[in-house]
Amino acid sequence: MCGLCQEGPQIKNTRKEEAAMFIQAWWRGTLVRRTLLHAALRACIIQRWWKQILMKLVEKRKRLALDFYVHQEWAVVKLQSWVRMWPIRVRYCRLLHSVRIIQIYWRWHNCRTRGFIQGDYILKESQLNLQLEISLGTQACRVQQCIPLPIKE
Repeated sequence: MCGLCQEGPQIKNTRKEEAAMFIQAWWRGTLVRRTLLHAALRACIIQRWWKQILMKLVEKRKRLALDFYVHQEWAVVKLQSWVRMWPIRVRYCRLLHSVRIIQIYWRWHNCRTRGFIQGDYILKESQLNLQLEISLGTQACRVQQCIPLPIKE
């Protein structure tokens, strides 16, 4: 009987110890899982933040590449327009020169047929001597005049 009495409390103690060990193991597992969950959440937050930073960098690079492309396209279009404009400008300048020559000859012709004024002047001391020749087609008129200049002394 003594052996049985001694075995009864030890069995109860071992069952209590096993139950306590089970509860302790469960609690440690809960703490470990909670710690791992917090670590995983923190890692997820850091990863999301880093992905946002990377996306911003990628967008910035894309924007810079697009701006560079647009600038190059603008420069190409500008050069193309200048190259296309050059022959047109050369042709315009030739036409303008031709027009000016025609205008000079036309004006000369009008002066010959309609008339013109030609003359010279001499300024001596206090008088102005004018000599004018006015031509109107076939008629010509010569004017010589001496104009005194009022000079205060």
